[in-house]
Amino acid sequence: MIELSGVTKSFGNSVVVDGVTLTLPKSGLTSIIGPNGAGKSTLLSMIARLMPMDKGLATVDGLDVSRTSSDKLAQRIAILRQDNHLTPRLTVFDLVSFGRYPYSKGRLTPDDRAHIEKAVGYLGLQELRDRFLDELSGGQRQRAFIAMVLCQDTDYMLFDEPLNNLDISHSVSMMKLLRSSARDFAKTVVVVLHDINFASSYSDHIVVMRDGKLHAQGTPATIIREDVLTEIYQTEFHIHEVKGKLIASFY
Repeated sequence: MIELSGVTKSFGNSVVVDGVTLTLPKSGLTSIIGPNGAGKSTLLSMIARLMPMDKGLATVDGLDVSRTSSDKLAQRIAILRQDNHLTPRLTVFDLVSFGRYPYSKGRLTPDDRAHIEKAVGYLGLQELRDRFLDELSGGQRQRAFIAMVLCQDTDYMLFDEPLNNLDISHSVSMMKLLRSSARDFAKTVVVVLHDINFASSYSDHIVVMRDGKLHAQGTPATIIREDVLTEIYQTEFHIHEVKGKLIASFY
């Protein structure tokens, strides 16, 4: 499991993540929600060691994130950021193969290729495997990045706002893919989301941040409540149930 103790990050005089102590459950899909500026993406980046923490401790299955070698950590945890600056003239196969770098160091073995083909097949990208990224739609390109993360074959997969720039249909498909990835491959998937209803509909566990602090955590039933959401977002909410799912509307 992922365990955080007193994790803190400041930029200048602004405390962005303020002493967060948290245990993220192993397996299933956990969503991190909260207002803009709550520290969600910063927290995710520190878990993956893309950004150093100022204070505190983060461990993944007991491994200290700050002290574990990069190769060893990359075999435990993978992250897909919001901003992925890669040349558009990469093919889908090339992109997905980057997920094997912690193992292959760029020299693909038959086992690496098997992982690549499995990820390409699972994400339904077989017909696109030789297409360049700039020839794909936004939804297809996002699936290719998900395949890269899945191909890394880690127990923990982190996604920072994976629904950005996707329409409703592609967002639904993406959340279904992330949830099924967690269940089909017994992975722990952690997703930073802005959409409360996607978090409610697809999460096993929800973490709420506000003003850099851990505000609440629990199952959708304990978080998707009028009093909790109104306090978090300072907006009046109404909760209703549709086909067994809790849906939040605001007014």
